[in-house]
Amino acid sequence: MQRQMKILLGALLLAGGSHSQAIQDAAPAPASVLFENVRVFNGTAGQLSAPSNVLVVGHLIKAISTRPIAVSDETAVTRIQGGGRTLMPGLIDNHVHIVMSASSQTDLLDPKLSIEEIQARATAEAEQMLMRGFTSVRDLGGPILTARPAIDKGELPGPRIYASGAMISQTSGHGDSRHPHERSRRFFGEVSRGEQMGFNYIADGRDDVLTATRENLRAGAAQIKLMAGGGAATAYDPLDVTQYTLDEMKAAVDAAADWGTYVTVHAYTARAVRRAVQAGVKSIEHGQLLDEATMKLLAEKGIWLSLQALDPPPPNANPINAKKKMQVIAGTDNAFKWARKYGVKLAWGTDFLFDPAQNAKQNSDILKLSQWMKPAVILKLVTHDNAQLLALSGLRNPYPGKLGVVQEGALADLLLVDGNPMANLDLLGDPAKNFLVIMKNGKVYKNLPH
Repeated sequence: MQRQMKILLGALLLAGGSHSQAIQDAAPAPASVLFENVRVFNGTAGQLSAPSNVLVVGHLIKAISTRPIAVSDETAVTRIQGGGRTLMPGLIDNHVHIVMSASSQTDLLDPKLSIEEIQARATAEAEQMLMRGFTSVRDLGGPILTARPAIDKGELPGPRIYASGAMISQTSGHGDSRHPHERSRRFFGEVSRGEQMGFNYIADGRDDVLTATRENLRAGAAQIKLMAGGGAATAYDPLDVTQYTLDEMKAAVDAAADWGTYVTVHAYTARAVRRAVQAGVKSIEHGQLLDEATMKLLAEKGIWLSLQALDPPPPNANPINAKKKMQVIAGTDNAFKWARKYGVKLAWGTDFLFDPAQNAKQNSDILKLSQWMKPAVILKLVTHDNAQLLALSGLRNPYPGKLGVVQEGALADLLLVDGNPMANLDLLGDPAKNFLVIMKNGKVYKNLPH
C-alpha cells in the first residue's frame, strides 16, 4: 500500500511539473531589441568600443559582441541600425526637485493652485526629463512619491526616481518655507502650506527628526534629505548658519541606517559639513564654500560630494538671495578643483528650482563641467559615477540592478547618440537633435529615423 502511494504521489508530482512547464513554455518571450553596428561607451572606459552589437532582452542587457548576435526566428526582435553611432548609458541627474522645478515659487505658495495641478505639471516635467535622455534622477525634496508608482508601472513616461520625500528642516532652516508673518504651529500658528503639501517637514529636536525621517521612509523614500546649513534660495537663513545639532542629525542618520539607507544634507560651509560628517552622513549636497582641509576630510572619509555649477541669479531676483547665490558661485571653481585634487567621490546634479523655463538647460549644464574635466571623465561622472551614489540607498533602492553602465546583465537604460560625445561633448547639449534613441528599462521611448 505504501509503495502504491509513493507511485501515485510521484505521478502527481510529474503531472504537476509537466503542467507547470507547459505554462512556462506558453508564456510569451520578453521583447527584444538589437542594436547593430554601434560604438559603445560603457560608462567607465576612456574610449569607445570597436563596432559592436548589443542585445536587450526584457529590461536587461543580454549580450554585447563585436560579432553578429544570433536571435531565434521565434523571438520578436526590434533591430536598430546604429550606423557606427555611439551607444551609451542613460544620463543621471543626482540633484533634482521635479515638483519644485515645474512651478514657480509664487504658484507653489498660492493656496488657489491645487495639488492636482501641481502634480500634473510635475509629471509633464518628468516626461521631458526622460526625453532629454535622463533615465534616472535623485529627487531631493518634494511630493513626487505619489507620482512615481505610475511612472514605474509604465503608465506615465518618466525617469527612474530616487525620491527623498519631504525635506527635513529645523525651524528657521533652509526648508522652513513659511511666509514672514506665519507663526510656528508650535506657538499658536497653523501647519504651513509646504508641510501640508509634502514639500517639507519642520522638525525640531531628536523626536521630531526621528518621526519625520520615519514618515519619509514609510512613504517609500530611497534616501533622506536634511537641511544642515543656510541656503541661497531662501531669504531668512544666512549662508553661514549651521543647522541641526549633532544629536538631531545623528537621529536621522540612525533611523535611515535602520532601514538600510543613508542621509544626505544640504550644506555649503566647512562648519556645517564637518558636523554632518561627525553625525555619519554619507553625502553632501553643494559644498561650494568648503575650505581645502574639509574637502580633504571628505576624501579621507569616503563621503560623496554632489556638486553643481549654478547659473547667476536673474535680474529680478530677491537682492538677498542674489547676493548669497553669487557667493556660492564664487566658490564653485575651488570646490571642483579641490574635489578632483583629493579624489573626493564626486557626483553631479542641476538643482533647478522655481523656474520651469530653466529645465530645458538640464543638458547644457553638463557642458559647464568642461572647465574642470575632459569629456571622457564627464561622461563617466554623469553615468557610472552618479549611479554609484544612487546605489548607496542599499535596501531601499527602488531599482535594484546595475545602472550607469553598458554591460551584460545591467539594466537597459540606453541612448543612441548621433556622433561621438567623447570627441564632441556638445552633442549632449541638444538631445532633441542628437539623441536618436532613448531607452529606459528596455522600453524604447524615442526612435528617430537614422
